[in-house]
Amino acid sequence: MWVIKLGGSLLGAPELAKWLETIVNHCDGHVIIVPGGGLFANSVREAQQISNMSDAVAHQLALLAMDQFGLMLASMNPHLVTASTELEIAERGWQHRGIVWLPSKMVLADETIPQNWQVTSDSLAAWLANKLGAQQLIMVKSAPLLRYQQAAPSALQHLVDDEVIDSQFSQYIAGQLYQTWVLNKADYALFKQGFDAKYLLKKGVRLGVTLE
Repeated sequence: MWVIKLGGSLLGAPELAKWLETIVNHCDGHVIIVPGGGLFANSVREAQQISNMSDAVAHQLALLAMDQFGLMLASMNPHLVTASTELEIAERGWQHRGIVWLPSKMVLADETIPQNWQVTSDSLAAWLANKLGAQQLIMVKSAPLLRYQQAAPSALQHLVDDEVIDSQFSQYIAGQLYQTWVLNKADYALFKQGFDAKYLLKKGVRLGVTLE
């Protein structure tokens, strides 16, 4: 299984539809999309600023924002299907479908996940990769990646410092057997022949836990 997180910053970019098309064409039921929160999560942040909403409630609403973004992604390509439980993920995989994860049900059932803004869709993508025993975790970002490629092996620290990846992400990928990568939104072209780990070596930023 490959877990691919498509961030909310891709909304409105032509590359987003290309990623969805590539996943549909080549996933064979082995790729699951984790949606960002995008403008839906931004609305939750704004609502919290003008209300007495607790972080716990904001966390629940932010998960629903990811569900909304996921539903929107699924609507952009008729061959995508949604899944909100491990059983549904498995069933969609057996059907060889492209899968969009709707996270709220699974995440709210896990009381160990901090209910604050430090845990974003980045960390939740890693959480899902852990749960599914994924082989690859890919974070697709709009930010140019050259600086981070040159910063290896401390790329993760720089990504966190620049707020490209959330501060809790390293805790979720620590000790895991899967490989973790960051790709740019234009890198969908790497997979025009299918999802093979060898293509990640061309442009991907490999992340390891080197935070101190």
